[in-house]
Amino acid sequence: MRLKSIVQKLHERAPKLGKAASLTTATGVITFNSILAGPPVWIMGAAKAFTGAAIADKAVIDVTNYWINSNNAVIDNVLPRKDWRISLPDDVHTDGQYLLISNHQSWVDTSIMQYISEKRLPLTRFFTKFELIYIPVIGQAFYFLDFPMMRRYSKEAIAKNPALKGKDIEEAKRACALLKDKPFTLLNYLEGTRFTPSKRDKQNSPYKHLLKPRAGGLSLALSALGSEIDGILDMTIVYPDGIPTYSDLWKGNIKRLGVDVRHIEIPEDLFTAIKNGGYETDNAVKAQMFDWVEQVWHKKDQLITEMLADFEHEAPMKEA
Repeated sequence: MRLKSIVQKLHERAPKLGKAASLTTATGVITFNSILAGPPVWIMGAAKAFTGAAIADKAVIDVTNYWINSNNAVIDNVLPRKDWRISLPDDVHTDGQYLLISNHQSWVDTSIMQYISEKRLPLTRFFTKFELIYIPVIGQAFYFLDFPMMRRYSKEAIAKNPALKGKDIEEAKRACALLKDKPFTLLNYLEGTRFTPSKRDKQNSPYKHLLKPRAGGLSLALSALGSEIDGILDMTIVYPDGIPTYSDLWKGNIKRLGVDVRHIEIPEDLFTAIKNGGYETDNAVKAQMFDWVEQVWHKKDQLITEMLADFEHEAPMKEA
């Protein structure tokens, strides 16, 4: 608490120095904890991969949660005074199994997700490209933590080897199935990329604050994990003062933030059809899924407008 008071006063009295202090402290803490956590994740991850031992799996998750919680402590104690409005359902818990969809504007989004999840939601995973496994440390950490890794085959590769058709879906479902017996929050950014006004205009999106959503990733997760999940959560993130860069977070530039997480319901007949593989085999099911996702997105677009309006009647916090 004393550190928090010192840093906040520094931001108020010498803003440039405060930003530098926050960024330097955050970089140091994250780097130190990454070095500290890296070897245990590798050792326990390798033990898990070779033996399948549950205790090794738990150790990997515990070390990762330590790393995330340390970063969260930096947000709480090293950043300046902020107006972050965060709403989560009261009935979510760290032992649950959830699919989570969200709008996507910045690399900061995932760090915010980790921040709001502490002691509320299970460890967050998300779909990644299989090629990331070759990136030292990060790729292997994703593998050890059972992040679903997607391997895409080009049309040319499938033409040369027809047996590859549909194999990417099978492998992704198999990767999702690794989560079945443990708590998880599986995050899916339905837009597929970060929002910008130019991207919105280029794709002629019907939404003011969003790109067009995609339904494939969520349908795949429902097909692989539908019988296991405790619910689908919808997260909406707004940055009233503009979309931030990653360094903006650790400098303390994100003074105002809105996050709304709520349950959403998928029609039972659609849910059943997708669990039975209908999205890949039945065009009517695919069309019904797109219609449902678009309804969710229209409501999200309106919610973003409302969340931003809640900040508008107040003057932005003094720029540091």
